[in-house]
Amino acid sequence: MSHTASLSFEVFPPKKEEEFKNIFDFLREAAKLHPDFISCTYGAGGSRAGKTIEIASFIQKELGIDAIAHLTCVGFTKAELEKNCEALKAAGVNHVLALRGDRPQHMTDEQFNNREFFYATDLVRHLKAHTSLQISGACYPEKHFEAPNLEEDLTHLKEKVDAGVTSLVTQMFFDNACFYRFIELVRAKGIPVPIYAGIMPITTAKQLGTTVSLSGSSVPKELADLIATYGENKEDMRKAGIDYAVRQILDLREHGVDGIHIYSMNKLKTTTEICGLIS
Repeated sequence: MSHTASLSFEVFPPKKEEEFKNIFDFLREAAKLHPDFISCTYGAGGSRAGKTIEIASFIQKELGIDAIAHLTCVGFTKAELEKNCEALKAAGVNHVLALRGDRPQHMTDEQFNNREFFYATDLVRHLKAHTSLQISGACYPEKHFEAPNLEEDLTHLKEKVDAGVTSLVTQMFFDNACFYRFIELVRAKGIPVPIYAGIMPITTAKQLGTTVSLSGSSVPKELADLIATYGENKEDMRKAGIDYAVRQILDLREHGVDGIHIYSMNKLKTTTEICGLIS
């Protein structure tokens, strides 16, 4: 069994101001689980950019844990990006996850089609040329939903890594066999960087509808059956969802995965329970 797999969490800036202070309590407790890094997402359409920097800065400076601030380029001009990178630097954050990001709702077709950065790779090249930031990227074990096929997706992934990405975090997946196939293809493509497996604990039936449909991840029969069986009972569903995530993680570790990246959804109890069961 591989003991070297890293452990990391993803958090997001809460939308409501009163919930915002709770994220710092979550982070203080999560720090006790000794993650190797904590990433913070970029608010939808860039609306919470300042919050992302504030949270990442707290992780880096107050907790002394490597912070990775998500950076999406879809709504950014080069000038705005520069301002954002300066703010990151001033906040002591030197590691970003470069993403294309979802199109902001207020963006017109014209703005979207004339944007300065079309793909994450464009953003990576720009960051590499103009900043000293360390750059991570995202990858999709079941291919990006817009890619015509996996082969083309892998070609773009290699371009992104060649442009300067030093590690990759996967989109959530629920079938480890998919992940292992993907890793084989990635390595065969000559992509050598560490790949952290993104694990999303499904603790409510509703989550599967919202989160998963957005991610384009497929739902294996075992998980679908689990939701059919326990979905109506809140506590049983929570336990079954945690158990499923734990089994996924233990199997990944046995297969020597580079790291486990838990999509924590800012839920301390779930995150702590999972870490207790995999340690």
